Amino acid sequence: QVQLVESGGGLVQAGGSLGLSCAASGRTNSGYVMGWFRQAPGKDREFVARISSNGGNTYYTDSVKGRFTISRDVAKNTVYLQMNSLKPEDTAVYYCAAAATWSIRTGVRPDEYNYWGQGTQVTVSS
Repeated sequence: QVQLVESGGGLVQAGGSLGLSCAASGRTNSGYVMGWFRQAPGKDREFVARISSNGGNTYYTDSVKGRFTISRDVAKNTVYLQMNSLKPEDTAVYYCAAAATWSIRTGVRPDEYNYWGQGTQVTVSS
């Protein structure tokens, strides 16, 4: 089992920045792909970014490319999402998720991930 705890959400004005963290505990000695997803009210949960188990490979959804950066500190079992140039449409609950590397196919579908954090609210005002 893997437990994930997000932190760092909050309220920011458009154009501002926020950084999210996701601390993992439990059976983290295995290789896990880590992802960030978000869900706005009335919408489906959508993929934001993912990072490979060693941090060497990242992938982003088009709407956040050039603005968001995913990274991980393997020694600290922590994944980060730095969000710059935030827009009102980035407002959502942000979730981190983990999946064993061997089980990942695309890495962008929520149903590929086995473990989820509780979510943290990000609100961007215009």
